[in-house]
Amino acid sequence: MHSLIVDVLELYSDIKHWFKVRKRRKFEKENKLPKKRMISPMNKIGIVILIISIPFLFLRFNRFRNQNFASTLDKIIEIKLLLESEKKQFDYYPKELKTIIRNNPLRKNITLDAWKNEFIYKISKDSLNYELISLGKDGKLNTSDDISVTN
Repeated sequence: MHSLIVDVLELYSDIKHWFKVRKRRKFEKENKLPKKRMISPMNKIGIVILIISIPFLFLRFNRFRNQNFASTLDKIIEIKLLLESEKKQFDYYPKELKTIIRNNPLRKNITLDAWKNEFIYKISKDSLNYELISLGKDGKLNTSDDISVTN
Protein backbone atom coordinates (compact mmCIF):
# COMPACT_ATOMS: atom_id res chain seq x y z
CA MET A 1 0.00 0.00 0.00
CA HIS A 2 2.83 2.36 0.92
CA SER A 3 4.51 1.68 -2.42
CA LEU A 4 1.32 2.49 -4.29
CA ILE A 5 1.00 5.87 -2.57
CA VAL A 6 4.63 6.71 -3.35
CA ASP A 7 4.16 5.73 -7.00
CA VAL A 8 1.02 7.88 -7.32
CA LEU A 9 2.81 10.87 -5.75
CA GLU A 10 5.77 10.40 -8.12
CA LEU A 11 3.44 10.26 -11.09
CA TYR A 12 1.61 13.39 -9.91
CA SER A 13 4.93 15.19 -9.44
CA ASP A 14 6.13 14.20 -12.92
CA ILE A 15 2.88 15.29 -14.59
CA LYS A 16 2.93 18.59 -12.70
CA HIS A 17 6.53 19.15 -13.82
CA TRP A 18 5.66 18.26 -17.41
CA PHE A 19 2.88 20.88 -17.48
CA LYS A 20 5.20 23.44 -15.91
CA VAL A 21 7.89 22.80 -18.55
CA ARG A 22 5.32 22.96 -21.34
CA LYS A 23 4.00 26.30 -20.05
CA ARG A 24 7.54 27.67 -19.68
CA ARG A 25 8.54 26.60 -23.20
CA LYS A 26 5.44 28.29 -24.64
CA PHE A 27 6.29 31.50 -22.75
CA GLU A 28 9.91 31.37 -23.98
CA LYS A 29 8.79 30.86 -27.57
CA GLU A 30 6.31 33.75 -27.45
CA ASN A 31 8.86 36.16 -25.95
CA LYS A 32 11.83 34.84 -27.97
CA LEU A 33 13.80 33.94 -24.85
CA PRO A 34 16.53 31.29 -24.65
CA LYS A 35 15.46 27.98 -23.17
CA LYS A 36 15.86 27.80 -19.43
CA ARG A 37 17.18 24.59 -17.93
CA MET A 38 14.54 23.02 -15.74
CA ILE A 39 15.23 20.31 -13.20
CA SER A 40 12.64 17.64 -12.61
CA PRO A 41 11.44 17.06 -9.03
CA MET A 42 13.07 13.62 -8.92
CA ASN A 43 16.43 15.15 -9.82
CA LYS A 44 15.95 17.77 -7.11
CA ILE A 45 15.44 14.99 -4.57
CA GLY A 46 18.58 13.26 -5.83
CA ILE A 47 20.61 16.45 -5.50
CA VAL A 48 19.36 17.02 -1.95
CA ILE A 49 20.19 13.42 -1.00
CA LEU A 50 23.66 13.81 -2.51
CA ILE A 51 24.31 17.03 -0.59
CA ILE A 52 23.15 15.42 2.65
CA SER A 53 25.12 12.21 2.10
CA ILE A 54 28.51 13.85 1.49
CA PRO A 55 28.99 15.06 5.11
CA PHE A 56 27.54 11.79 6.39
CA LEU A 57 30.08 9.77 4.39
CA PHE A 58 32.90 12.06 5.52
CA LEU A 59 31.96 11.57 9.19
CA ARG A 60 31.62 7.84 8.65
CA PHE A 61 35.08 7.68 7.07
CA ASN A 62 36.62 9.60 9.99
CA ARG A 63 34.97 7.26 12.45
CA PHE A 64 36.37 4.25 10.59
CA ARG A 65 39.84 5.81 10.57
CA ASN A 66 39.81 6.32 14.35
CA GLN A 67 38.37 2.87 15.02
CA ASN A 68 41.82 1.23 15.00
CA PHE A 69 43.04 3.66 17.63
CA ALA A 70 40.03 2.98 19.87
CA SER A 71 40.37 -0.78 19.39
CA THR A 72 44.05 -0.62 20.37
CA LEU A 73 43.19 1.38 23.49
CA ASP A 74 40.62 -1.25 24.45
CA LYS A 75 43.25 -3.98 24.07
CA ILE A 76 45.74 -2.00 26.14
CA ILE A 77 43.19 -1.65 28.93
CA GLU A 78 42.46 -5.37 28.78
CA ILE A 79 46.18 -6.21 28.89
CA LYS A 80 46.68 -3.82 31.78
CA LEU A 81 43.93 -5.56 33.76
CA LEU A 82 45.44 -8.97 33.00
CA LEU A 83 48.90 -7.77 34.05
CA GLU A 84 47.49 -6.39 37.30
CA SER A 85 45.81 -9.72 38.04
CA GLU A 86 49.13 -11.49 37.34
CA LYS A 87 50.88 -9.20 39.78
CA LYS A 88 48.20 -9.74 42.40
CA GLN A 89 48.47 -13.50 41.98
CA PHE A 90 52.28 -13.87 41.73
CA ASP A 91 53.54 -10.57 43.30
CA TYR A 92 55.38 -9.58 40.12
CA TYR A 93 54.65 -8.87 36.49
CA PRO A 94 55.36 -11.62 33.92
CA LYS A 95 58.66 -11.55 32.04
CA GLU A 96 56.95 -11.85 28.64
CA LEU A 97 53.60 -10.53 27.48
CA LYS A 98 52.66 -13.92 25.99
CA THR A 99 52.42 -15.30 29.53
CA ILE A 100 49.04 -13.61 30.07
CA ILE A 101 47.49 -15.72 27.30
CA ARG A 102 47.63 -18.85 29.53
CA ASN A 103 46.33 -21.21 26.80
CA ASN A 104 43.09 -19.24 26.58
CA PRO A 105 41.94 -19.26 22.92
CA LEU A 106 40.05 -15.99 23.43
CA ARG A 107 43.34 -14.26 24.23
CA LYS A 108 45.44 -15.64 21.38
CA ASN A 109 45.53 -12.27 19.53
CA ILE A 110 45.72 -10.07 22.60
CA THR A 111 49.40 -9.31 21.98
CA LEU A 112 48.59 -7.71 18.59
CA ASP A 113 47.29 -4.17 18.21
CA ALA A 114 44.68 -3.13 15.62
CA TRP A 115 47.40 -2.70 12.97
CA LYS A 116 48.62 -6.30 13.53
CA ASN A 117 51.85 -5.16 15.23
CA GLU A 118 53.09 -6.86 18.40
CA PHE A 119 52.88 -4.76 21.55
CA ILE A 120 56.27 -3.91 23.01
CA TYR A 121 56.39 -4.96 26.64
CA LYS A 122 59.29 -3.65 28.73
CA ILE A 123 59.60 -4.76 32.33
CA SER A 124 61.85 -3.28 35.01
CA LYS A 125 64.69 -5.32 36.52
CA ASP A 126 62.78 -5.84 39.77
CA SER A 127 59.63 -6.97 37.84
CA LEU A 128 57.50 -4.43 39.69
CA ASN A 129 57.01 -1.91 36.86
CA TYR A 130 56.33 -2.20 33.15
CA GLU A 131 55.77 -0.18 30.00
CA LEU A 132 53.41 -1.31 27.23
CA ILE A 133 53.81 0.32 23.81
CA SER A 134 51.79 0.04 20.61
CA LEU A 135 53.80 1.03 17.55
CA GLY A 136 50.77 2.72 16.00
CA LYS A 137 49.77 2.91 12.38
CA ASP A 138 53.28 3.34 10.95
CA GLY A 139 54.74 0.39 12.90
CA LYS A 140 57.79 2.39 14.00
CA LEU A 141 58.94 3.04 17.55
CA ASN A 142 59.23 6.57 19.01
CA THR A 143 56.90 8.33 16.59
CA SER A 144 53.90 10.55 17.29
CA ASP A 145 51.34 7.80 16.69
CA ASP A 146 52.74 5.43 19.36
CA ILE A 147 50.50 4.60 22.31
CA SER A 148 52.34 4.04 25.57
CA VAL A 149 51.09 2.96 29.02
CA THR A 150 52.97 2.42 32.26
CA ASN A 151 51.73 1.17 35.59
